[in-house]
Amino acid sequence: MAFSSRPSSFNPLRSALLAAGLCTALTAAHAQGAGKVYVSSEKDNQIHVFNASGERQGAIDVCKRPRDMSFSADGQQIMVICGDSNAMGLVNVATGKLTGTVPLGDSPEMFDLSPDGKTAYVSIEDENVMAAYDIATKKPVFEVKTGGEPEGVLVTPDGKTAYVTSEVANVVHVIDLGTKKVTKNIKVGKRPRRFVMSPDGSELWVTNELDATVSVVDTKTHTEKQKIKFEVKGMRQADITPVGMTLSPDGKSMWVGLGKANHVAEVDVATKAVKTQVLVGKRAWGMGFHPDGKTLYVANGLSDDMTLVDTASGKALKTVPAGRVPHSILVSK
Repeated sequence: MAFSSRPSSFNPLRSALLAAGLCTALTAAHAQGAGKVYVSSEKDNQIHVFNASGERQGAIDVCKRPRDMSFSADGQQIMVICGDSNAMGLVNVATGKLTGTVPLGDSPEMFDLSPDGKTAYVSIEDENVMAAYDIATKKPVFEVKTGGEPEGVLVTPDGKTAYVTSEVANVVHVIDLGTKKVTKNIKVGKRPRRFVMSPDGSELWVTNELDATVSVVDTKTHTEKQKIKFEVKGMRQADITPVGMTLSPDGKSMWVGLGKANHVAEVDVATKAVKTQVLVGKRAWGMGFHPDGKTLYVANGLSDDMTLVDTASGKALKTVPAGRVPHSILVSK
């Protein structure tokens, strides 16, 4: 069991009872089964399946080194990037079975879908490209050259633009999907990794792993307008490595996984102030929300587990085994 802080009057028995009460409340709140949780495990070549309370329901065998995941437009499939298979696995949600794969380039990382769900835009790390694939035909459509080690991919709601991070070049590429060309490179922090768009679409948030920061980019001017700096008491800046990010369902809070700092941080979207930090497991990256916004699920890649965080209290409720090197989390609605 992990907690965000311990006061000087820390009482182990009292804290254990409190934690038990919180976990009981969590179980009751999610007893109806809303929000099934899927966790990709890089070393198990599986997607582990949990109910909303963090109880393991089983596992789905997929391709090698599963990473990023997304539901299909109709919600009937899970698409999962498999880095060592150079493929996207297609999983039938109802049967819990891998039904096919889409061949990809060498060492795929992350992806996003077109608004109609028909095209996958994938960062291909070892080829330094963003590649587009037709999911129905399983064929490549086009590719766009990027800087070294592309990772994060985000497609705008109108389907006209894709943003791609380059970990080596320290930029965000702005790609026109109509002309299939990079139209601008936005300088951000060191080793940019992942994206989240603000609810109104005016801001693009970018995690900078080696800066201990998040860059906030103005989507109209395509310039960085602010950096949010993270500090964790008793830790060196070099050990604060933000990578994963997720937006709360109400759009008011951005939660950031601080990697080697073993914490997640809640940032107020409007003010950009860091509101809460919660101690979780080792190398906190992938995250996902229960649809009601009350529970945040955190994949801890180096402690092989998942932490459930109560967002109202800012406390970790419990931590459960989640396979070897859990990477990404996907929660059904």
